[in-house]
Amino acid sequence: MSHEKLKEAAIAVINPRQYSNYAEGGQVAAALETNLGNIYTGICIDTACSLGFCAEHSAAAEMLKHNETHITRMIAVDRNGDYLAPCGRCREFLSQLDEKNQEMEVILSKDMSMTLKELLPIDWKIK
Repeated sequence: MSHEKLKEAAIAVINPRQYSNYAEGGQVAAALETNLGNIYTGICIDTACSLGFCAEHSAAAEMLKHNETHITRMIAVDRNGDYLAPCGRCREFLSQLDEKNQEMEVILSKDMSMTLKELLPIDWKIK
């Protein structure tokens, strides 16, 4: 799948909404492509007391539900379709799901991508 198609998959699930007085979500979306070619998407959920989670986590949960762990590419975008880099928490989380995820391509802009390993240059798991 092309970068643009992966971006379109993420944009398709953006749906900013206020869920309650304490929770909102859908302003950021992510799409993960696995080594089997499957695409999993997710949205962010923000809560008043920091119990929410990022779109990357949501997409990873969907992937794990389908018994997959190996991500080859990922993208995150905001409600305007602008590219977003995964936060440190998401980088670490994705790296722990499968050792091969260190080599996943993280799409940072139309013309730039890096591996997860490049975004996590000093990995505490490497002995």
